Amino acid sequence: MHGLGDNGSSWSQLLDNLPLPNIKWICPTAPTRPVTVLGGFPCTAWFDEGELSEDGPNDVEGLDASVSHIANLLSTEPTDVKLGIGGFSMGAACALYSATCFAMGKYGNGSPYPVNLKAIVGLSGWLPGGWSLRNMIEGSQDGLRRAASLPIFLCHGRGDEVVPYKFGERSSQILSSAGFRYVAFKIYEGLGHYTVPKEMEEVCQWLNARLVGSSNI
Repeated sequence: MHGLGDNGSSWSQLLDNLPLPNIKWICPTAPTRPVTVLGGFPCTAWFDEGELSEDGPNDVEGLDASVSHIANLLSTEPTDVKLGIGGFSMGAACALYSATCFAMGKYGNGSPYPVNLKAIVGLSGWLPGGWSLRNMIEGSQDGLRRAASLPIFLCHGRGDEVVPYKFGERSSQILSSAGFRYVAFKIYEGLGHYTVPKEMEEVCQWLNARLVGSSNI
C-alpha cells in the first residue's frame, strides 16, 4: 500500500523486480480525497490525516474502508496461499491497522475482519490509534492468540522528516506490549522518508524466512 499522493503502479515496478518469485504482489491505488494535512487539497490517500500525533484523532471510517477494501482483495485468493499486507508511510499505517483488526477479529466499526494474515511489513509508517490498542487486545484471549501468531517487520529511517522516527519506534513498542510477539524494528541511520536498496533486501530476507520457508508462520 503506497504513501500519500502516490499510486500502486510505482510500487509494483519496484516489487516485481525483487528476487521473490513465489510472491504475488497486489498494488492497489488509493481513492482521491481531500486531505486535512494538505489544507484540504485532494490527492490519493487511504484515509484523511491531519498533523501526526500519538493520540490525535484518526479517520477510523476512512481506515476501515481502506483496510476492508484490501481484505476483500485478499479474500479472493486461493485458500492455501499465505496472505500478508505491507505498505509505505500512510500505507504502512493501514498495514499496521490491518494487523490490529486481524488480532481483534473486527474493524473499528465492529464488523468482522475476514482474512487470516501471516505477515505485516511497515516502512516509514506509524500505528493509528495505538494508544488504545493494548487495552483492547488484553481483554480478549482470542485477540492475544492472533496477535502472537502474526509477525511484523518495521523499518524506519532515523532522518525521516515526514513521519518522524519516534512514531515508528513508539509503534513498535505499543505492538510488542499489546501481545504481538514477533515484532522486528529495523533502524536506518540517516535515512529520510524513502526506501533504499539495503532496506528492500532486508524486507526480502524477512519475507523469505517468514513466508517462503515456513509452514506455520
